[in-house]
Amino acid sequence: MLEHIKEQLVAMKLHGMAEALETQIRTPMAADMDFSERLQLLVEQEKSFRESRKLALLLRKARLRYPDACLEELHVSPKRGICKATVMDLARNEWIKNHRNLIITGPTGAGKTWLACAFGVAACRAGISTAYVRLSRLLHDLNIGRADGSYRKLLERLARIQLLIIDDWGMSPLNDAGKRDILEIMEDRHNVQSTLISTQYPVSQWHQLINDPTLADAICDRLIHNAYQLPLKGESMRKMLAKME
Repeated sequence: MLEHIKEQLVAMKLHGMAEALETQIRTPMAADMDFSERLQLLVEQEKSFRESRKLALLLRKARLRYPDACLEELHVSPKRGICKATVMDLARNEWIKNHRNLIITGPTGAGKTWLACAFGVAACRAGISTAYVRLSRLLHDLNIGRADGSYRKLLERLARIQLLIIDDWGMSPLNDAGKRDILEIMEDRHNVQSTLISTQYPVSQWHQLINDPTLADAICDRLIHNAYQLPLKGESMRKMLAKME
């Protein structure tokens, strides 16, 4: 009878409950539990199974450069310009729920990308759709989309992502098409979704990087005015780790 029930659970895609039932079949002490206790365990296992599967799917779609990064392992130090209280506050994801942005700046090797990915993992854990992309790759994909007719669909897909992480902001010169593409993305996301920018360049240099007063004003207004800022500093983490080896 129990084996038949397990088969029916699998057929209904209740894999968590099926696994829990299998555990109960193999555990002698389960026979001493009443029906409500055993049912509760089945339901809890199904809930846990679905949450784990959803998290795995969100992480896979996010394509984070560091998918194992987590804020709990963040090396907090005043020398790095990281305030633990600020990071833990941001880890609650309220800034994403309120459609605000986050800008992480700092020198090469300061850990910007790792920290950005850690915030991405935190978002995925909360069931928030996330995507990571380097700015140069994003603009390249949009340029291809413009040629093959998928440009509008790509913009629509980007607009639906609750947290868009853009890494290496300002690393490559922007042409006119790239500047307009960025404005399109930010216009779609402004006060609707959240964007995380990781860059070597402080916000004060962004107008110079964009090199177009009108577009720079429009882009910066949509990105900066409601953004939290985390300016990292100190010696390169890569160099520090290399010294420890």
